[in-house]
Amino acid sequence: MAQNTTSIIPLNVGVVLDLDNDHLDGNIGLSCINMSLSDFYATHGHYKTRLVLNIRDSKKDVVRAAAAGIQTRDFQLHTIGVRFGHLALDLIKNVEVQAIIGPTTSMQANFVIDLGEKAQVPITSFSASSPSLTSIRSPYFFRATQNDSTQVNALTALVQAFGWRAAVPIYIDNEYGEGIIPYLTDALQAVDARVPYQSVISLSATDDQIVEELYKADDNAN
Repeated sequence: MAQNTTSIIPLNVGVVLDLDNDHLDGNIGLSCINMSLSDFYATHGHYKTRLVLNIRDSKKDVVRAAAAGIQTRDFQLHTIGVRFGHLALDLIKNVEVQAIIGPTTSMQANFVIDLGEKAQVPITSFSASSPSLTSIRSPYFFRATQNDSTQVNALTALVQAFGWRAAVPIYIDNEYGEGIIPYLTDALQAVDARVPYQSVISLSATDDQIVEELYKADDNAN
């Protein structure tokens, strides 16, 4: 029997992902969302509500922001946050979405969480994994993935297995890198491994600058 489509109540949901051809996470994520909705409604046809996806591609904005903000990290992060925030704000004000799926990265999440709370629109991310987001206690932000701090036990197990007495963390100077370092440092100290130096690599670092930093890390570790 054909379903009475006049009884269907659409619920607008925003989806903001990096959908560039080279960015697999965003495209795979969108495919999984579409398949999940199809499977759910195939077995729950009695629901009168239907989620309507309003998709926005954030990849090009992020690339332009990175290019424009290469001089300083703070400016780059601010630009990325503002551009992503504009996409979210458009969905909230003009489309009147009930929720937003995304942001893809922890940097984007860090800026858009406050927007979701002020608008009282839930924000759900399945890939923002920085532990620093855990400290942002917003009832409108939901992370559907484990944060990076779950990896520290595996890393310290390797240190123990090889009998290393010291380790130098090398991380990117952004939300991804900064978030895990306190957890990693504590875990290394718990297995009696010293952390004599922390090597921070800038997002805009050249190959020569990276090599120089690696030599510096090696010198400080000895």
